[in-house]
Amino acid sequence: MGQPTVEDLKDEVEAWVRQNWDPAMSVRDWWRRLADAGYSAPGLPEPWGRGWPPSLARVVGAAITGAGAIGPPGGLGLMLAAATIVAHGSPDQQRIYLPPILDGTDGWCQLFSEPAAGSDLAGLQTRAERDGDEWVVTGQKVWTSMGQFANLGMLIARTDPGAAKHQGITYFAFPMLQDGVEVRPLREMTGRAIFNEVFIDEARVSHANVIGELNGGWRVANTTLMVERSGIGGGAGGVSAATPGPVAGHLDRPAGNFLGVRPALAVGGVGYRTWELLIDLGRRADRLDDPLVRQELAALHTSIELGRWAGQRAKAGGARTGGEGNLGKIAMTDTIHQARHLGNTVLGAAATLGGDGAPGGGVIQELTTFSPAPSIYGGTDEVQRNIIGERVLGLPKEPGPDRDTPFRELPPNR
Repeated sequence: MGQPTVEDLKDEVEAWVRQNWDPAMSVRDWWRRLADAGYSAPGLPEPWGRGWPPSLARVVGAAITGAGAIGPPGGLGLMLAAATIVAHGSPDQQRIYLPPILDGTDGWCQLFSEPAAGSDLAGLQTRAERDGDEWVVTGQKVWTSMGQFANLGMLIARTDPGAAKHQGITYFAFPMLQDGVEVRPLREMTGRAIFNEVFIDEARVSHANVIGELNGGWRVANTTLMVERSGIGGGAGGVSAATPGPVAGHLDRPAGNFLGVRPALAVGGVGYRTWELLIDLGRRADRLDDPLVRQELAALHTSIELGRWAGQRAKAGGARTGGEGNLGKIAMTDTIHQARHLGNTVLGAAATLGGDGAPGGGVIQELTTFSPAPSIYGGTDEVQRNIIGERVLGLPKEPGPDRDTPFRELPPNR
């Protein structure tokens, strides 16, 4: 069966929403309907999605929200874990983990970065030691987005310290709701607490939860990172403000309660809604005739469109250099900075006001305080440039120990 046209797909989804949406139904029931229809993640292959390219997948999300319903579950389960499990999980693991991601039953977080292993992720110190059919995990993770609401985590831990730095790492689907796991939210300048630090003290995970090969987790983690960078670079939109998983308590609330609720900027990023908001603010401030404002609006629109095209091409298999995700991540950071500068230019002194009662609902003001974060999360911009330089341009690597040096013989990161 061929792919639908954009107009046919939009009509199909809107008709489906009219027949199925009821704001009084629970978030759980609505998300299950979206998953059963293949609308939660239409870019995933069947039977989990529709196998559609990103251009059509985005039409689905926009049509759902445009028809007056809430979108599919957001969070890192749908954004990162699903694609990683499709790529590396066994058939049994796909049957176990994917349906609860698609219908929002499970909420996931990413247990990658550590206090001394952020930019140098392969220097991670969290260890997992085999105990029969289980692994005992001890270590610390940080900058764990939405970890306070997750019941599962994408965990990478060192399972063989005698192997080389990028080997001896294993990727686990890690249960968060157990003794030995403590999550401490980190409050940002925005007033939100998207990020967390996670302390793991002899917590356990079944060997059956190993995703990919034992001691082959670096390859699996790179899939997650490339999906993350492509997703960040391509922007995001259409997801619900309701939080998936059992911890937040949103699943059994009426779905209509989340209509009009804006997700955190870390979820939505900068896209056409931000651009349209800036036009509206410019109109209200009588600044649209200002040549500088008009020029910056055009430049921002160009950046958003180029990011969207690049993300679609990379996800559709059009990657030519291997660095498309890294380039997209850098471009996303620049786009957010463009929007921040333009928004403050338009608002002037009103940019110092915050809250829902501020001009534009406080979106630009929150964007301003949040804007330093994108150049750090998902791999710093400096790391992205190093990857592009070494892997795409063929520049020499930074000097360091031989790649095959056992991890236990390397000096620890500080």
